[in-house]
Amino acid sequence: MAHDGATVQDAVVLEGLAGLTRAAAADVAGLVGRAQAALRARLVRDGRISAAALDEHQRAAHALAWIATYAEALAQLDAWAGRLEASGRGGEMEALILQIGFAEYLAQIAGGIPMSQGEFARPADAGLSWTPGEAAAALIAQGNSPAARARLVALMRDNHGRATFGDSGLDPELEMIRDQFRRYADEKVVPHAQDWHLKDKLIPMEVIAELAEMGVFGLTIPEAYGGLGLSKASMVVVSEELSRGYIGVGSLGTRSEIAAELILCGGTEAQKARWLPKLASGEILPTAVFTEPNTGSDLGSLRTRAVRDGDDWLVTGNKTWITHAARTHVMTLLARTDPETTDWRGLSMFLAEKTPGTDEDPFPTPGMSGGEIGVLGYRGMKEYEIAFDGFRVKGENLLGGVPGQGFRQLMQTFESARIQTAARAVGVAQAALETGLRYAEDRRQFGRPLIAFPRVADKLAMMAVEIMIARQLTCASAWAKDHGRRCDLEAGMAKLLGARVAWAAADNALQIHGGNGFALEYAISRILCDARILNIFEGAAEIQAQVIARRLLE
Repeated sequence: MAHDGATVQDAVVLEGLAGLTRAAAADVAGLVGRAQAALRARLVRDGRISAAALDEHQRAAHALAWIATYAEALAQLDAWAGRLEASGRGGEMEALILQIGFAEYLAQIAGGIPMSQGEFARPADAGLSWTPGEAAAALIAQGNSPAARARLVALMRDNHGRATFGDSGLDPELEMIRDQFRRYADEKVVPHAQDWHLKDKLIPMEVIAELAEMGVFGLTIPEAYGGLGLSKASMVVVSEELSRGYIGVGSLGTRSEIAAELILCGGTEAQKARWLPKLASGEILPTAVFTEPNTGSDLGSLRTRAVRDGDDWLVTGNKTWITHAARTHVMTLLARTDPETTDWRGLSMFLAEKTPGTDEDPFPTPGMSGGEIGVLGYRGMKEYEIAFDGFRVKGENLLGGVPGQGFRQLMQTFESARIQTAARAVGVAQAALETGLRYAEDRRQFGRPLIAFPRVADKLAMMAVEIMIARQLTCASAWAKDHGRRCDLEAGMAKLLGARVAWAAADNALQIHGGNGFALEYAISRILCDARILNIFEGAAEIQAQVIARRLLE
């Protein structure tokens, strides 16, 4: 694969690349295995992981989580390249993404993986040292060269008509879905997103109606219940493309996905028959009502209570960070039904009906009140805090018909929710890349376009590489979900990495804009604000790393 006149050392695309990446992926997998064994020895007490020891050695545990996430990401990137090679689809751009991605991530594993701007995960944190093997060392030394990055950016500049930079490796049906939603986002979302954001507008109901007509809200709901019965992989593609247009639009389907998953996994047949067709058609819009002011990620300690009143339930308590709450018709509401409990065992899930509100009166239903929370980004649906005071829920709307199952029911949705959030992150990152690339080509300084300067071009190259890595990790977790495999670990990794990639892409794209990036009139200022939330909701990065580490140590 070397170019004419170039030595192996100087080649942009390395000879024997597939063999190098496979050997390097195996090398990193071995490091993960050693790290798991070393940490188990420090954290296991009487055959179980000690919560106190896990907290004490949190830095080591999170280092394991990040190293393992990188290992899985590289394995999926290598698998992607293998599929492209087998189908004859891989080209120079894909080979460059592969070798740059491996070279950079291997170097970070050896020297420090950025968990955030000022925190790095290193093998030494897990009590280990790692000397890269021959293949990994060769990739680190040669793979992420200035020539390789420059060539990748040159190919990206010639590839503007593509939805992504590089072949995503999707099958034809998914590519058709991507193309449909890419065109919709470009025509109906992108031209209006900045105005919606700056004026803190709700996404127009016409857009919601169009998405409903396209099947967004029933995408993965079985056909027997009025949905399209498509795969989680299709959900990934749709979420990515709509979020590329505007994360608010890409997140509209999240609420329906969560509600439908809850009902499919935990609802009675009567509840499935009643609610799923209306969710699928967009006739009713749902919202998720879980978080409380003093609990955050500790859902097991929720205080909002539901007490019986005849056949019904009366709910009292406070909830916060409720997305799209005013407009919706039904709440998936988590409350404590057993007052004798103080943990997850006393929680129940309700399908709580409400009347959609207006700007003047957001919560007209008796027994509930609330107001908007002003936010930096992730607008379009608005965030709310809600107070319940004797709010009535029909007895038939207790999910599953049996109290005390709420936390388990919610846990069953986390795989899909995190896969979908990872896809949203990839979409936001893609928007940042495309915005940064356009600006770098159009803006001239010192007689040249910005993209002619190596450090500007380097930023764009690494955005493209990391986006493809995050995309493949997300698609792999969706594939596992579609094939009935447990994938909470992979979904968590996809969300963890995707959120960081989105923030890095947005931050670097704003840097390319310079002072203009700080101006509200430029879309990148919105994209940066939107990207920031991804590291917080659906499991903050620190919580996500903790969950991944615990799973790895089981």
